[in-house]
Amino acid sequence: MEKKNITLGGGCFWCTEAIFRDTKGVLEVKSGFSGGFIKNPAYREVRTGRTGHAEVIQVSYDTEKISLHELLIIHMMTHDPTTVEQQGADKGNQYRSIIFYGNEEEKVIAEKVIENIRSCYANPIVTELKPFEVFYAAEEAHQNYYEENPEAAYCQMVITPKLAKYRQGRTNYLSNL
Repeated sequence: MEKKNITLGGGCFWCTEAIFRDTKGVLEVKSGFSGGFIKNPAYREVRTGRTGHAEVIQVSYDTEKISLHELLIIHMMTHDPTTVEQQGADKGNQYRSIIFYGNEEEKVIAEKVIENIRSCYANPIVTELKPFEVFYAAEEAHQNYYEENPEAAYCQMVITPKLAKYRQGRTNYLSNL
């Protein structure tokens, strides 16, 4: 088994975490922050939009069971990569669409995925591609949020329908591209 990591942002990390925890080949998902200018930020700071950090997940995966290409397709197809600093009702730079790549090979794969899915959207893709620098884990209350709080209003109104849609179309995400 070869384990690798990729750091992704696509709106509220509670949603993206739930999607990737439900994905075969994913070993671990951590919610956190990346891309900003404040060291060791807290959620209360990041949610103001003044830290430069995006809410992200760090995905550890088994390369023998799922490829980076497949993970990035799932990422791009389970959030709206055409809205600037917004996902649904969540607005602010902390909710931007972003991929943090670890090396040039990962950057090229991300660029190809973006190019391949461009035709799926009427508006231009605004997903940022940035070199990975550092990941700060969010507080424990934000880890496994959906699993720990399935009855919470946000989970019921946003995450449960998004997860159901993902589960229903999972094979289509990968087979059509």
